[in-house]
Amino acid sequence: MKHAIRGAMLTFRSDPFIHGVDASMVYDSDAIIRMVGGRIAEFGPASVMLPRLEEGEKLTHHANGLILPGFIDCHVHYPQIQVIGSYGVQLMEWLSRYTFPAEQSFKDKDHAREVAQIYLRENLRNGITSASSFCTIFPQSVDALFEEAMRYDMRLMAGKVMMDRNAPAGLLDTAQSSYDDSKALIERWHNKGRFEYVITPRFAPTSTPEQLEAAAALARENPGMLIQSHVSENLKEIALVRELFRDCASYTDVYRNYGLLRPRAIYGHGIHLSDKELSMFHEADASIAHCPTSNLFIGSGCFRLEDAQYHSNRPVRVGLATDLGGGTSFSMLQTMGEAYKVSQLNSFPLSGPHAFYLATRGSARALHLDDKIGSIEPGMEADLVVLDMHSTPLIDYRMKYCESIAEALFIQMTLADDRAVLATYVNGTCVYNRGENA
Repeated sequence: MKHAIRGAMLTFRSDPFIHGVDASMVYDSDAIIRMVGGRIAEFGPASVMLPRLEEGEKLTHHANGLILPGFIDCHVHYPQIQVIGSYGVQLMEWLSRYTFPAEQSFKDKDHAREVAQIYLRENLRNGITSASSFCTIFPQSVDALFEEAMRYDMRLMAGKVMMDRNAPAGLLDTAQSSYDDSKALIERWHNKGRFEYVITPRFAPTSTPEQLEAAAALARENPGMLIQSHVSENLKEIALVRELFRDCASYTDVYRNYGLLRPRAIYGHGIHLSDKELSMFHEADASIAHCPTSNLFIGSGCFRLEDAQYHSNRPVRVGLATDLGGGTSFSMLQTMGEAYKVSQLNSFPLSGPHAFYLATRGSARALHLDDKIGSIEPGMEADLVVLDMHSTPLIDYRMKYCESIAEALFIQMTLADDRAVLATYVNGTCVYNRGENA
């Protein structure tokens, strides 16, 4: 199917943290993007592209819209959306009071399916076209998510949580059962359509050495497969890891010792990583998912984005993530806004272009998927979001005084939310339209 869309367009050809905004950002105030068979065929100024459109080819004009690559959420827990906005505790208490009770209900596949439906609809309503999600220890929680995502043909990554200690009995598997269940899920879902299975030990405190060995075995058997977990989110968590893994020099060293720090391994948070640990991430070509709304809401701390991204000798791949349900919003615009505030607290103001890069090509690069998604280029998968740059009366008024695209992006990430998403395209098909889905 051929479909073209017209509007202002923004994408990134490279990393602005390394190459600068002017060399990295591509903006056109009036562009046309042609999509054929779920991929971007070509794009360019409307004046050049209009004569190239074939007779009868559908053209949708988003006159007041900004077309971007679809947002990519590189770290999220879809089972936790039922506990978003739960009050008053930090990480380890959050898990025991809210997360673990919620996740036990996913033994019921019908419940998992209901939550997956809501989760996916909210993603599309917020312009999120790809995500990497933790499920629960129950294989049916993985099945439910992938089965529901099939209707959208999304590029979706997910895995069964591996967890055999320091959790309620009803949420524990074993080293062997987690390996067997994961292996069966890999055979069922990995590379089916646009899906990828992700090897998913929850985090070091909830896995015995034997289970981390099982995760490592899965990693050896599947050398190109994504791995996801958590690292250095909370000071109490770090102290627990130090107690449980006394032979390891650091939290990051635990994952390295078990062969779980490598390309396509992405770890949530990384707030309290030492410079040596960040060097380990760089050397392994592993990635960090920056989760600002979660870090602030649970009180974990402020990730030092500048230490990871701007270090000339050891830059680390970083993507942006909601981390629902510790995170508080599906909106990647609000997530960018909170990332700015976190950076401000570290005396490092994050510009609009840098933030939009993190939410698109940056997250794709963190997942080692930047050859497929995250930018508008010929041959890339046609996952796009269209933003209304005047979505509220206040934003409409503020934009009257806007003097550049960089300023416009900053206004959006500071003031806008889900109301700004005009349309979401997945694999070349419009799966959300604000007017039709209101």
